[in-house]
Amino acid sequence: MTVWDRPEPPTRPAPLDRERIVTAAIALADEGGLEAVSFRKVAARLDAGPMRLYGYITTKEELFDLMVDEVHAEILPTPTDQPADWRQALHTHAQRTRQATLRHEWLADLLGGRPTLGPNALAATETTLAALDGLADLDTLMRAVQTVSAYTIGAIRREIANLRAERTTGLSKLDWQRTHGPHVTRMLATGRFPTLAKVVHDGTETDAETSFTTGLDWILDAVAAKLTHPPA
Repeated sequence: MTVWDRPEPPTRPAPLDRERIVTAAIALADEGGLEAVSFRKVAARLDAGPMRLYGYITTKEELFDLMVDEVHAEILPTPTDQPADWRQALHTHAQRTRQATLRHEWLADLLGGRPTLGPNALAATETTLAALDGLADLDTLMRAVQTVSAYTIGAIRREIANLRAERTTGLSKLDWQRTHGPHVTRMLATGRFPTLAKVVHDGTETDAETSFTTGLDWILDAVAAKLTHPPA
């Protein structure tokens, strides 16, 4: 039985429910990452005994599943922001996933594993699948969604890794480039990396948002080609 199927115990002697527990856990994770989340710390924030939490959530994995599903509520399109077609639906879902992860960086550590089965996550999946329904056979639709998801998760994880590296080292991207510039210059001067040298000297620098959006558009172009000309 999943945590969503299991009934909650009575709230006495002090008011407590899964929603309050999950909200407290998310706040802790936002402040210090997933390593800052424990039953003891969540209970302390709620002014409750740690053992009381086990009546609502039995493992940390269940707690993480609930946290991920809660954030999926932020990813779902609003009633006034319903997508006009499949491309906009997948584009919006990817962008809102990135925005939610930038607000909750710990989410990057939990994306891409086994699918969460909470109501918000299921609703997000339904939205993307429904937008594609009828455009191709089911296997093609699933591969389309999985391909966009793989790009989205990979790009987000890389962006979050860079943000964490900046905080850990204290070096911004520009500072890092200045620090390692002499080494890169010496290596490129050997002539062993001519293509890389052209990229470094002549390539255009883009910010994270532009890079993410450009890559997403390319992926969606590829999906559109498959939907127009499905494999035999």
